[in-house]
Amino acid sequence: MNKIPKIGCLCEKPTSDYTEYRSSEIGIDHTNGRNAEVTIQQCKLCQRIWIHYFVESENISSSARWYKGIVSKKDRPNITPENAVEFLESLDWYVYGGDFFGGEAAFGEGKLNLD
Repeated sequence: MNKIPKIGCLCEKPTSDYTEYRSSEIGIDHTNGRNAEVTIQQCKLCQRIWIHYFVESENISSSARWYKGIVSKKDRPNITPENAVEFLESLDWYVYGGDFFGGEAAFGEGKLNLD
């Protein structure tokens, strides 16, 4: 399990806004037909790097959900769309939210609720 300390930055808040980050796209995870968008976000305040995983089923209303977790600079080059879920599940905590969860956002750990 990857231990990531919380430092009290706004980026750790489940309600943080996408404008607080610089983003770059990694690609699409096609695993199990998810077509999930995988991006890297860097906090403009503390400079920490996050992996952001967004998935939504076009045919199912209220299915949109996202997960984000902190990535070390040394791990960043090894993150691909295909291993993003495995990486997030290995963290001792991540942040998640979206319509699937009633629009709420919270901290989580372990298995992602995707399929």
